[in-house]
Amino acid sequence: MQTNFTEEQLEDSGTARANEILRSCVHCGFCTATCPTYQLLGDELDGPRGRIYQIKDMLENERVPDPKTVLHIDRCLSCLACMTTCPSGVHYMHLVDHAREYIENNYKRPIGERALRWILARILPYPGRFRLALLGAKIGRPFRRLVPDARLRAMLEMAPKSIPPVSRNDDPQSFAPYGEKKMRVALMTGCAQRALDTDINDATIRLLRRLGCEVVVAEGAGCCGALTHHMGKTAESHATAEKNIDAWIAEARGEGLDAVVINTSGCGTTVKDYGHMFRETGKAKEATEIAGLAMDVSEILMKLDLPEGGTKGMRVAYHAACSLQHGQQIKSFPKELLKRAGFEVVEPRDGHLCCGSAGTYNLMQPEISGQLKQRKVETLEAKAPDVIAAGNIGCMMQIGGGTQVPVVHTVQLLDWATGGPKPRALEETE
Repeated sequence: MQTNFTEEQLEDSGTARANEILRSCVHCGFCTATCPTYQLLGDELDGPRGRIYQIKDMLENERVPDPKTVLHIDRCLSCLACMTTCPSGVHYMHLVDHAREYIENNYKRPIGERALRWILARILPYPGRFRLALLGAKIGRPFRRLVPDARLRAMLEMAPKSIPPVSRNDDPQSFAPYGEKKMRVALMTGCAQRALDTDINDATIRLLRRLGCEVVVAEGAGCCGALTHHMGKTAESHATAEKNIDAWIAEARGEGLDAVVINTSGCGTTVKDYGHMFRETGKAKEATEIAGLAMDVSEILMKLDLPEGGTKGMRVAYHAACSLQHGQQIKSFPKELLKRAGFEVVEPRDGHLCCGSAGTYNLMQPEISGQLKQRKVETLEAKAPDVIAAGNIGCMMQIGGGTQVPVVHTVQLLDWATGGPKPRALEETE
């Protein structure tokens, strides 16, 4: 794609990176075939190629974003299926993230949207605040049909039936391995997951210790910054991410780290991009080092000696989170691990398509998100599974809200298969 940025414009690193990405696009349109919003809406402007044209026009002309452009950019899930499909290697993630930052800095949203985004940015990254918000949503959930705004209804519907108690395993500390020590790893405990499902981190710690890891929960680590990053709130996201970099670098410089283990794939995609995010700051070297240490839990488990298990007689429908299969290009590891543990693994039709969760997308674009959820649930249930497994808490909550089939994290099944407790979701269905 030909671009016409001025030399002055290209002095900005974000614009320079956008220029590189735009020039790699050859207009082929392969990306539209795997774009969920294009499939649903049938509008060229709601596909990657259309959004690329809009972003190019907006950035080149340095124009104030208009509501139409903002609408189509906002409708993008950032599922990154287009990046998997693209034969030219267009790095759409960096492009759309820069566009969102530009919109955030140059467009004044209606007051209702500004308020919603402010609330989400002030609550979701903080487990304590989020837990209180979930309690309030649980109380208000019976009255959700009376709420006129679909986005507010979606927030009420997000509340789980029960809010788990705080897990003290999420506090800063170190867990010794069971038996011979093979690795020392830091576990990213996250933010929303610590309020929505504390069993995931607990299961991860048990499993890693069983396989020979010393597991460290680093002092000062928290939210990865993804939520505010994808809203275009760069300063806020960088401030959050910097705390993680400092916390994990301290551990790496101290007793050493073999990996930073992440069991929420949306966070993993962001942490692995820290090097790019901080490329022009004083944290560039440390950020790149942490990005290199970051590993999805399935990656670290493939390096460890997960024991083979006997046949469990349980059919697991594996849902591939977009941030894992497209963002990190990890496609086979979770399935291989589940099979090794003794589970029968099946995959739904169109497994490359998003479930509609996409961070806060289900709260800000509830209508499109709801359609994607319905389609994903139907394809999963068509496989007649005993349980659905996923590697991302957002997907788990989204899919779990539309099916009676229990939904658990992949690591919970692997923990159970190797001596841990039966996942709570499976016990509740007995």
